[in-house]
Amino acid sequence: MKIKAIIWQEDNVWCASVPALPGCHTWGENYEHLLEMLEDAVEGWLDVASEREAVEPEKQLVELSL
Repeated sequence: MKIKAIIWQEDNVWCASVPALPGCHTWGENYEHLLEMLEDAVEGWLDVASEREAVEPEKQLVELSL
């Protein structure tokens, strides 16, 4: 799976955000550390999203006649 991340450096800290995954942000002390943290952040975000989907009841389309 390929996913785009925005990466920048701020005050000697590397930061990243994944626009496709709301709230998925992380940081690292250096670029290599950031990449490790980014992988963990994306995996964690996807795990939580899949757990939430499994718990939520399925939405069904109901047709009403008035």
